[in-house]
Amino acid sequence: MEMTMCRESNSGGGGDNGKYVRYTTEQVEALERVYVECPKPSSVRRQQLIRECPILCNIEPKQIKVWFQNRRCREKQRKEASRLQTVNKKLSAMNKLLMEENDRLQKQVSQLVYENGYMRQQLHSASATTTDTSCESVVTAPQHSLRDANNPAGLLAIAEETLAEFLSKATGTSVTWVQMPGMKPGPDSVGIVAISQSCGGVAARACGLVNLEPSKVADILKDRPSWFRECRNHEVLTMFPAGNGGIIELIYMQIYAPTTLSPARDFWTLRYTTTLEDGSLVVCERSLSGAGSGPNASASTQFVRAEMLPSGYLIRPSDGGGSIIHIVDHLDLEALRHIRQIAVETSGEVAYGLGRQPAVLRNFSQRLSRGFNDAVNGFNDDGWSLMNSDGSEDLIISINSSKNIGTSVSSLSLPGGVICVKASMLLQDVHPALLIQFLREHRSEWADYSVDAYSAASLKSNSYALGGLRSTRFSGSQIIMPLGHTVEREELLEIVRLESQALTQEEAILSRDIHLLQTCSGADENAVRACSELVFAPIDEMFPDDAPLMPSGFRIIPLDSKKDTMTAFRTLDLASSLEVGSTANRVTGETSPNSGNTRSVLTIAFQFPFENHLQDSVATMARQYVLSVISSVQRVAMAISPSGVGTHLGPKLSPNSPEAPTLAHWICQSYRQVLNRKAVFFHLGAELMRSNREEGEPVLDLLWHHPDAILCCSLKSVPVFTFANKAGFDMLETSLLALQDITIDKIFDDSGGKALCSDFPKIMQQGFAYLPSGICISTMGRHVSYDQIIAWKVLNNENSIHCIAFAFINWSFV
Repeated sequence: MEMTMCRESNSGGGGDNGKYVRYTTEQVEALERVYVECPKPSSVRRQQLIRECPILCNIEPKQIKVWFQNRRCREKQRKEASRLQTVNKKLSAMNKLLMEENDRLQKQVSQLVYENGYMRQQLHSASATTTDTSCESVVTAPQHSLRDANNPAGLLAIAEETLAEFLSKATGTSVTWVQMPGMKPGPDSVGIVAISQSCGGVAARACGLVNLEPSKVADILKDRPSWFRECRNHEVLTMFPAGNGGIIELIYMQIYAPTTLSPARDFWTLRYTTTLEDGSLVVCERSLSGAGSGPNASASTQFVRAEMLPSGYLIRPSDGGGSIIHIVDHLDLEALRHIRQIAVETSGEVAYGLGRQPAVLRNFSQRLSRGFNDAVNGFNDDGWSLMNSDGSEDLIISINSSKNIGTSVSSLSLPGGVICVKASMLLQDVHPALLIQFLREHRSEWADYSVDAYSAASLKSNSYALGGLRSTRFSGSQIIMPLGHTVEREELLEIVRLESQALTQEEAILSRDIHLLQTCSGADENAVRACSELVFAPIDEMFPDDAPLMPSGFRIIPLDSKKDTMTAFRTLDLASSLEVGSTANRVTGETSPNSGNTRSVLTIAFQFPFENHLQDSVATMARQYVLSVISSVQRVAMAISPSGVGTHLGPKLSPNSPEAPTLAHWICQSYRQVLNRKAVFFHLGAELMRSNREEGEPVLDLLWHHPDAILCCSLKSVPVFTFANKAGFDMLETSLLALQDITIDKIFDDSGGKALCSDFPKIMQQGFAYLPSGICISTMGRHVSYDQIIAWKVLNNENSIHCIAFAFINWSFV
């Protein structure tokens, strides 16, 4: 019989230092079954195990405890070894990729050196004829007509030509690729992304490693609608095998317009899939010219024919497993992100909320994006038509009577449909990520919750009255519950709960919170994305997989290709300015290099359900609501603009308020005066500013980057916050625009509020106070713990009190 030994350590003075316990195969199997259910059983559970399993009766409980400890240790070591092997494979594959890229660059340098020497000879030759020796090689492709679609031999010739041109781009022999700034290759990066300098049109190339087999990668990439959310329609009209084992396909594709200011596009393309001699898979594609309409000729009239230059995917098997992908795309690089997301989900590395499978949550995110695209475009063949408008505002109001947002609550439904109100506008000198962050975190600044309640209720009941829903009001607070995110966190999927507040006790029984399913992307200031989006839709609190979605939201598309639309000081300038926009350029002592350089297009689209007898009322309500949203967003955008053009629109303090650098100096000077008192040195212990700071280093910068959350509170009858450093904004989960609407009583729980009230006279009398550890609440409803709070009076130059400063020591989210 097979035996297993386990050594038990005994620290008791009377026993042996250790002894070996031998387990039979049956005993090990019994313990393994328990381990699967409970890896860390309690002492009671171990005693119960001995009673229930007679084969373990000769094993002491302490020995069983040691077995489970060793088993958990082995499991941890196994997982760590597996993780390290995976990382090693990634690093090996990435190293190979970088070495190939280095070889290509070296060849390019040699070619440039040769061409440079040749140009010098030509310039020094007086008798030579002026010759254009430009090193840029523009890739031009002859036009291939749809008439070749009926000729297999002609299509095969086009396919082979497309393959050759694509491979020359993918390997970098015909296009000079320039590394994008800020893109650092690594095993967990999105990829090595580059843009073209010398090819016709706009092209980009990305290289990446995924833990999927090449054939699986090819299948996913060819299913363009599964990952390219801007793809409205994708039909393979003709398919036949090529002589070399490849496949040639004739495809018609429609692409959503990203904004109301541009038309939708369609393509006729030829796609060629084949395998190279080295085992690599290639999927390449190019446009076919011609005036042929798509399968639906009436719908094709809303599209503008576009062109795709030779592009596609080179998928090479990696030695360590998985695939190395080279993508050359003239449209979008979402394919690589989607492939990596599938690979991570397949490996089980990502945890998702509410017990939902990754594919279900990804489907929700895609449905939100596609539903928003549908609202922005309003295609006739989907049932959309324009409503009459006087044209006094730049609003587009469309109606869809065939779109029934029904529910499973009742099979009966009154006739109705959906009204969509949309608009696009130009934003000047506003970073898209910053605006999207604010719109996500501060819904009360622009949303009307009674209208949100109207939209949410329409998904829960087939009978409603517009006025009847306004008996419930909402507190203005929102709680964001994360569901999932993509690998690089460039997109978040979450549930937003808007808390209701009934007016009467009877209504409290019937009132329910609003729940919104929301996706947010492009909120990272340093990420490279085509746009920033915040899209949401009312959803039932049970969150069924087949829930009907009626998306609304915002999309911001940058018009400038400059990467430097944000500097390292941008967030500091914004958050430390007491008068919005007025001191943004004075914080660092120089003019912002980005002032007036950032332009973007903001597209807003909101959908509202209606019943036929309420169509006019809903249209009027929807129009007024979207106008109020536009006004609020414009106010926010101008307030956060560093150019200061919207200074008069942002919330201000009193005219006597100092600028941020002056206030920072007062905060530190007052703290230093308190610190000099030996009685408080035990609690404070150190300066706010480090002693080794460089001479001339701005005090505001040091205060801004201080690890503890530092906030200032006014001395009004209702004290509000007037200043916060970066840690303070992170702790409160707010921004400058909303900071001055937060009263100090809102962030403390009952015990913290009582402690502050009892110690407030002490602060005013002796100039400081020490508050014990406790819990405060962020504006997003999250609890924050802190070790202690130091409060002190901030004195101005006249030695009179200006405000109260608070330092939250060692804070963290619970």
